[in-house]
Amino acid sequence: MEHTQLAHANDRALTPPEVGLTSDQVTQRRTAGLVNTAIDVPTKSFWQIFKTNTFTLFNGINLVLAVSLVAVGKFLECGFLFLVLINTLLSTIQEVRSKIVIDKLSLISAPKVKLLRDGDITVCGLADIVLDDVMLLEAGNQVCSDAFVVSGECEVNEAMITGESDPIVKREGDKLISGSFIISGSCRAQVEKVGQDNYAAKISKGAKYLKKPNSEIYNAVKGIIKMMTVLIFPIGIASVFMQITFREKSVELPEAVSSAVASIISMIPSGMVLLTTMVFALSVLKLAKHKTLVQDLYCIETLARVDVLCLDKTGTITEGSMQVDELKLINDHKQPLPTILAAMTNALNDNNPTYAAIKDAYTMTPDWKVAEHGVHPFSSARKFSAVTFEDKGTYILGAGEFILKEKFEEISDIAANYANNGQRVLTLIHSDDDLSNGIIPQNCTIIGLIILSDKIRPQAPDTLKFFAEQGVNIKIISGDNPLTVSRIAVRAGLEGAEMFVDASTLTGDEELAQALETYKVFGRVTPDQKLSIVKLLKKAGHTVAMTGDGVNDVLALKESDCSVAMAAGSDAAKNVSSFVLLDNDFSNM
Repeated sequence: MEHTQLAHANDRALTPPEVGLTSDQVTQRRTAGLVNTAIDVPTKSFWQIFKTNTFTLFNGINLVLAVSLVAVGKFLECGFLFLVLINTLLSTIQEVRSKIVIDKLSLISAPKVKLLRDGDITVCGLADIVLDDVMLLEAGNQVCSDAFVVSGECEVNEAMITGESDPIVKREGDKLISGSFIISGSCRAQVEKVGQDNYAAKISKGAKYLKKPNSEIYNAVKGIIKMMTVLIFPIGIASVFMQITFREKSVELPEAVSSAVASIISMIPSGMVLLTTMVFALSVLKLAKHKTLVQDLYCIETLARVDVLCLDKTGTITEGSMQVDELKLINDHKQPLPTILAAMTNALNDNNPTYAAIKDAYTMTPDWKVAEHGVHPFSSARKFSAVTFEDKGTYILGAGEFILKEKFEEISDIAANYANNGQRVLTLIHSDDDLSNGIIPQNCTIIGLIILSDKIRPQAPDTLKFFAEQGVNIKIISGDNPLTVSRIAVRAGLEGAEMFVDASTLTGDEELAQALETYKVFGRVTPDQKLSIVKLLKKAGHTVAMTGDGVNDVLALKESDCSVAMAAGSDAAKNVSSFVLLDNDFSNM
């Protein structure tokens, strides 16, 4: 009955979570085309790169002139094509190089998934997933297709999709979004959407269009060439006609054509086009030394004109991990807090960001013996982890409001002060008794509080200061809680970061435009709002740069004048961006 209700809630027939699909069912779905396909924005093919850089108006004009010379037997006078060839090769090689690097990064980060079929576990790639497959997901796995939980329980990080970095508990019947990551627990999930029907694919789909470079140099050169296209051919024809008809000494057609082409060539800014390409190519090499991959030559000039920089919190200001800021002792205890925490992290096998931060902070290995059945890893259901040590009792670490219940009032004010500063508070309690069936004993003592926060990149303050000195207005745009984002930005040294707004309270572009004039920090921002922010800033006459690493950033990255992605981010974000930071360090810019 429970499975029937679960399937009805998700409008899909439930695949047996203990067996998965049969081979026949998989074959049927493949035949029907119900298979997963690439959900990211693809890079250009080699043919597209060749076509884009070869079939240009500039090359076309020079080719027509060369054909004219060849037609009258003046082969040796086609030397100007050498400049055209160098210019084409430089731009093509640069784009091919960028494509190869991005494709390698995508290959390295390509997720694998465990599927349950005919009762056996099979490890497959994304393209092997079919509708109604049962995925086995555990900590560290990426959700490769939209699904819903059919058994088990886990915590999910949806930051790549929604921008919200706080873990979300998923239980039976809850939906899992493609592109999110499992950070603790394990579950079995049934695929309910594949390919272009996935949530991540729908966001990425909006970025599948060609964007012209916002470069004054590019536009100026292109304008000159367009103007010359209108003028040179009538001028060339008139020149040939006049030399043959009106000169006192008649000129043969080959000489007339050669003279006319020479005049026209001098009117075409071939040297300027080549020099521009070479300067940008040298800039690409210089940026490469700073671990920055350039995917578009002209974006280098656009970057120099940026006056508004939209930053995401994670990956630019913060490292995407946590750190222990403080240990606050509440009641005296015979064991020091660092020793207790080190003993717990050594005993537990948790790998979520919280425990990683504690383990990094306290690296000692106390000689404490764990009692039989004394290890209770973190569970998103009970919101705590616990370890019972022989002769030392049980230590429990977790969210105070969950593990203390009504006793939490004793420390609620203290915890609230830290929380208002954008920090996360965990409570450590002790009991002489063991946990019985996972239930916290009544006779517990509050020992202390562990205060954690997002780890700010060491270079972030200097980077923000540099852009401020260059007259670049910085906007922090995040899907996280606005108060948390504001506090982190203040710690990173962003001037005016105490002014923040919850974007979920803003309705319509008019309110959003007004907020952009007032606030530096925007929290709870949706992917569509990120796109609107970039459009509004451009409409106001600004040259906008956008940084991001998730699928939720793709639309805004594509729309911005200059976009910067992290190598560790989603493939879609890397593919649409002008720059890719290969070491994920924004200070390189």
